[in-house]
Formats: sequence, C-alpha cells, structure tokens
Amino acid sequence: MSLDLALYQPDIANNTGTLVRLGACLGLTVHIIHPSGFPITPQNLARSGLDYVEHAVIQQHDSFEAFEAWRTQHGRRLVLLTTKSSQSAYETRFAPGDILMLGRESAGVPDSVAERCDLRIRIPMRPGLRSINVALAGSMIVGEAMRQIGRFTELS
Repeated sequence: MSLDLALYQPDIANNTGTLVRLGACLGLTVHIIHPSGFPITPQNLARSGLDYVEHAVIQQHDSFEAFEAWRTQHGRRLVLLTTKSSQSAYETRFAPGDILMLGRESAGVPDSVAERCDLRIRIPMRPGLRSINVALAGSMIVGEAMRQIGRFTELS
C-alpha cells in the first residue's frame, strides 16, 4: 500500500502546485480537501507544478467529512503534521498506507479535525519560530516516511 499526501483546504496555489509536483515525482496520490482558497485547475497549479501536474494523481474531496468517509472505508491511518504536537516526526514509525496531512498555510487545521487524526507530529525547530513553509515541511516528512517504508527502492 502506498503513502499518500492530503492537503486540508489549501489556500496558496504555489505551495499546492509544489506538493502536486512532489506527488507526481514520487508516485504519491495527493488528496485535496475542499474548500480550497483557489480553484484547483492545471492553470492555477502550473507556476510551481509546471508540466508535472498532468502526471500527478489528484483526488479531490468536497469536505473533510467526505475525505474521512473515504479514509475510513479504506482503513488508512491519518498522520497530521502540526506545530501543536510535541511528538517529533523523526521519532515516529511510518507505515505503508499512511496519509500525511498538511493544514492550511494560514491556519493549520481546526481542533475538531486534529482530534480525528490517528497521529499528530511536528518537525523540531528552533524555539521562537512559528513554522516551516507547508510545501517544505511536507517534502521533509514525505522523504522520511518513504525512507522508512522502503519506497525509494521502488523508484530507482
């Protein structure tokens, strides 16, 4: 079972395009949980997604409830990247089938969504700094998760 990436109500097209490009290159399905802050079109994703958007697998969900119904039906673990967790992403054991979820660039996810995640993790950072760009954070943890589950050997 593969690793997936979920974007909760993304509000910056360039970050979304970057993560869609990452998904295309690494063979990840990218779930977009609506409403988003912009129309999800190839044109809006093209600046940072370039021509990789056409190679990406994007699955759109009308709401978090619709995404949750899909996830529950497929028995997938949801791992939230959040600055509000004390658990380091680098002390986490990832598993095939995990869905790594990133919150909105402007607000993360509401507490009601965070509570429904199976695991909440964070990237350790220097004190006093708020957060790492969502596309960079997603890339860092996707890389760690893929390394742990041996997915890079499949791409060689």
